[in-house]
Amino acid sequence: MEVVDAWERYAQGRTPRRDTNASGARTWLNWTQYPDHGPDESILGELQGRTVLELGCGTGCNLAHLSTLGANCVGVDISPSQRRKAVARWGHLPGLTFHTAEVTDYLSHTYGPLDVVLSIFGPVWFTDPEQLLPLIRKRLSPDGVLVFSHKPPMVGSQPVGTLRAAKAVTRWDYTPEEWSALLISSG
Repeated sequence: MEVVDAWERYAQGRTPRRDTNASGARTWLNWTQYPDHGPDESILGELQGRTVLELGCGTGCNLAHLSTLGANCVGVDISPSQRRKAVARWGHLPGLTFHTAEVTDYLSHTYGPLDVVLSIFGPVWFTDPEQLLPLIRKRLSPDGVLVFSHKPPMVGSQPVGTLRAAKAVTRWDYTPEEWSALLISSG
């Protein structure tokens, strides 16, 4: 599959996340392309005992942090090598599992409510939102939250662009206002 191959090539070129952040923490959330930048886990609400799904979990570093805070965490990534890296580094943590799957397939074929769905430079940016957002909404618990980040849209780009590093992967470049309208229309 061309998309899986593209993400495998991307994964091969990735430098592993460092062992500690600037504060000396061994686990933390990293929301942006800049080290130690962005909000902490408080924006997700109470995590103890809640079910968290990360779409495009990569090597699992963000989920590992949420697991240490008592969340039951599931990570999904389309890249088999990313899953292997995640299991090797974080597989010992309780309440943390990783799966290799395309996110719309995963959401369509698994069941149970989700309290938090997060996507940090992940599939919310790389999957048709008109297909993905209703699947997420269907799985969110009544007080559940979807939180995601991606780089700002490229200046002069159309709403749909192409990721340069992996030509087989489409990227949905929307402004915050466009995302807001899409989220509202998906419930």
